[in-house]
Amino acid sequence: MSRPVLLFDSGIGGLTVLREARVLMPERSFVYVADDAGFPYGGWEEEALKSRLLTLFKDLLHRFDPEIAVVACNTAFTLAGADLRAAFPGTVFVGTVPAIKPAAERTRSGLISVLATPGTVKRAYTRDLIQSFASQCHVRLVGSARLASMAEAYIRGETLADAEVLTEIRDCFHEKEGARTDIVVLACTHYPFLVNVFRRLAPWPVDWLDPAEAIARQARRLVPPLDRLKADSRPDRVVFTSDAPDFATQRLVQGFGLSPLV
Repeated sequence: MSRPVLLFDSGIGGLTVLREARVLMPERSFVYVADDAGFPYGGWEEEALKSRLLTLFKDLLHRFDPEIAVVACNTAFTLAGADLRAAFPGTVFVGTVPAIKPAAERTRSGLISVLATPGTVKRAYTRDLIQSFASQCHVRLVGSARLASMAEAYIRGETLADAEVLTEIRDCFHEKEGARTDIVVLACTHYPFLVNVFRRLAPWPVDWLDPAEAIARQARRLVPPLDRLKADSRPDRVVFTSDAPDFATQRLVQGFGLSPLV
C-alpha cells in the first residue's frame, strides 16, 4: 500500500491546493489536515504557534507516515518551515511562500502588492523574498486579519458585504508616476476562494496570483509516480484538529470527496 500525501492548512484554504494536487497526482491518496482548533493563525504569538505546529506534526507524521508533507499555509511555513525540516529530517516538506518571484517576473508596471495575513507580512522570510527576487519592483505588503475567516465563511455559503471585502483589499491598489499595480499576490491559500469577489470589486483589472498550482507542481516533482491509479475503495481522508467541524464545513469537505478519519 502506498503512503499518502499529507496536506496541511490552518483551515479549509488548502482545499485550493488539494484540488490542483489531485489533477497532477491522480494515483495518490491524500490526508487533508485542517487545524481548525487553532484557526485563525493571525492572532497567535510566533513562539506559541511554532510550538503548536511542531507538536501537531510530530503526531501527524507518526500517525500517517506520509510520502510527503505539503504545508499549504503561508503563515505556518514562513514561520516554522525551517524548524519542521530540522525536527523531522526524514520527511520531505513542500512549503507555501508568497509568490513574489513569479510576480516580479510577470509585472509590467513594476507595482506589486502582496495580500497576506499580518503574520506573513511581518515575517523576515517575506522581506527576504522581496530583496532576493523583486528588488527592482515596488512591492506593497497588505496584511488582513479578517480575510481568511471571511473566505471560510464565504465558501461555506455565507454572504459577505462588498464594503467589508473592499476594506480589506483597497490598499492593494496603488498608482505611482502614471503606473498602476498590475499583480496582487494571494499569499494565503484561503484567498483564491474569494478571487471572483476581488475581481468584481477591484478599481481596475489586475492579475491575482494564486499559488495553488505551483505548490502542487512542486509536490508532483518530489513524489514518484505510481504505475496504477488510486483504488476507488480508498477515499481521501480529512482530519480536523477540533474533532468537531460545523455541519457546513463537513458538507463542504464531503463535496471535495473527503471522508472523516474514523
